[in-house]
Amino acid sequence: MTSNFLGLDGFRFGWVSAWIDDRGDHGFDYSPGLTRLLAMPHTRAMIDMPIGLKSSGYRACDLRARELVGPAVFLGARRDLWTFPDMATANRHYWAHEGEGRGISAQLWNIRDKLREVDDAMTPTRQATIGEAHPELIFWNLAGQVRLAKKTSAQGLEQRISLLEQRGFTRLPKWLKLRHGTGIARDDLIDACACAVAARDSRQRVGGKEFDPRGLRMEINY
Repeated sequence: MTSNFLGLDGFRFGWVSAWIDDRGDHGFDYSPGLTRLLAMPHTRAMIDMPIGLKSSGYRACDLRARELVGPAVFLGARRDLWTFPDMATANRHYWAHEGEGRGISAQLWNIRDKLREVDDAMTPTRQATIGEAHPELIFWNLAGQVRLAKKTSAQGLEQRISLLEQRGFTRLPKWLKLRHGTGIARDDLIDACACAVAARDSRQRVGGKEFDPRGLRMEINY
């Protein structure tokens, strides 16, 4: 029986998934919602989105990941984030309750609905096969634990595509041309592939000792 490994990342209109099996076959798909993509048979899946949310404060796994790869790791994903009417209100609340500077970034605010969608889908039981990953941590590890050039640079793009091709995603350059008109950004597709590689190969993680109020383990696989 073939084992299938799935990587998922959010994009403007929904979610993009990349998959690779143990024979090296690979493909990508996208959907407005997470449910259909997670229903694809898989041995293990990795998703670029926080799993396990604290009521307040920063997750230890995010702080550690940020030490390794820098500000690409967002801080401050909290369970009540999606209940605020706007970002300014959320930040006033966090500053008042947790201290000045403990707010959230616009990037984190913009993914609050996807954060909630993942939270709604996850259970401690599902976490046995669906884990959280971070593409920049994955690339850092694949490159021999060194930081790559910025992903927005030509060199950074080339480095990331090359690392993924070496690990079986040989069709990725072609896919990057096929994605036009879908709303999937170049980075989204690349990051989904990185998550699929982690789903297949990852044996390392940061965090893993904290649990959220729902019993979800807070860790980032790479």
